[in-house]
Amino acid sequence: MPAELLQFLDRRIPRYTSYPTAVQFLADVDGSTYTEWLAALPAHVPVSVYLHVPFCSELCFYCGCHTTVARNYTPVAAYVDLLEREIVLVGRYLGDRRRVVHVHWGGGTPTMLQPRDFARLTAALRRTFTFATDCEIAIEIDPRTLTRDVVFALKEGGVTRASLGVQDFDPRVQKAVGRLQSFEQTARTADWLREVGIVHINLDLMYGLIYQTIETVAETARRSLALNPDRIALFGYAHVPWMKRHQKLMPEEALPGALERFAQSRAATIVLKQAGFRPIGLDHFAKPDDLLARRQRQKGLHRNFQGYTTDEAAVLIGFGTSAIGVLPQGYAQNASSTVAYGNAIKGGRMATVRGRALTEDDRLRRDIIEQLMCNLEVDLAVTAARRNRSLNDFTAELSEIEALARRGLVYRSGGTITIPEDARPLVRTICAVFDAYLSNQETRYSRAV
Repeated sequence: MPAELLQFLDRRIPRYTSYPTAVQFLADVDGSTYTEWLAALPAHVPVSVYLHVPFCSELCFYCGCHTTVARNYTPVAAYVDLLEREIVLVGRYLGDRRRVVHVHWGGGTPTMLQPRDFARLTAALRRTFTFATDCEIAIEIDPRTLTRDVVFALKEGGVTRASLGVQDFDPRVQKAVGRLQSFEQTARTADWLREVGIVHINLDLMYGLIYQTIETVAETARRSLALNPDRIALFGYAHVPWMKRHQKLMPEEALPGALERFAQSRAATIVLKQAGFRPIGLDHFAKPDDLLARRQRQKGLHRNFQGYTTDEAAVLIGFGTSAIGVLPQGYAQNASSTVAYGNAIKGGRMATVRGRALTEDDRLRRDIIEQLMCNLEVDLAVTAARRNRSLNDFTAELSEIEALARRGLVYRSGGTITIPEDARPLVRTICAVFDAYLSNQETRYSRAV
């Protein structure tokens, strides 16, 4: 791809794990709003659950998550109490036990939970919800701190999929980003999981970090293949030191530029595709027989705050600090401060402090953006017609699409917009055309390339 084109496209834009994005969340969605939305949820609607554990044993310099370092287990134990109380509180407003089809434990490091506390929270969920027989239960894991006791607890708790944080196997990069993790530690974790029957394993890799090169990123991708994962996520590092001050611990002058980042992503992609992995959307890869790849072929993929998913539930119940819920009416987010979250829950109140009630235009644009992110294609005419709109309502957007088409970044045939394979890494830029909120918010996001 020409250098001048990459420079032209290197804007600050969202990753579109939601639309509208969290930047547009407002304080007029609060705990009372959230309880009304929960109470109005029809009993037959399946739900997904997300639990956020905002603690790590140490802080990685690149981290963009809501997490803090726990020097001992005391704050984690206190937080478990809060999570259990929030689960009970949400159940009170939901009423009937709802059917859960997907559970995701995120963080932070959710495997910091001691086995008894993981079991305790799992039991609380099962008292509040009815788990579908094929419910997927996924968890994020830091291989550096995982113990066998925790692995056995995960199995007992019904975990079916694990995502192992790797980022990069190069020792120089690991030292520079504050995450020393040997290949052997990661391989041991994969072996432990498979021994107890947790055989669906994802790996999280990253490009765009300090001191990474095209060669080291490609080598990390090659070494990852030896672990035989089902899926690999290849995330571009999001440098947002104005939001995450610890990122200033990395010398900014050592970060690769847009051209180098693009080349790193491309090099890893070539390695994974040559090994038979199928590219999924912007930054995921899966074996051809994996459910994620099958759903992509069927145009049945979805995108949420954890990335690409086969989860078809339209409702997400979020538990814990900073957790975001998705309901038919809109988004609801808990307080990001553990203190504020705890004060609300101990007071018997929802911890929701902001969110976004969806308009019909939001719903339409969300649908368009999700189709582009997941399928690299959208039939704009058909999608608009489902909400009693037409192509005439997108005159300005289609003018921008035509400009991108002249540069070879999209194809347009009538109302159908298709992103070619070589423009896959730039899908966020194309989605941004349909973002009605973006123009005055660009400084809040990471770069597109």
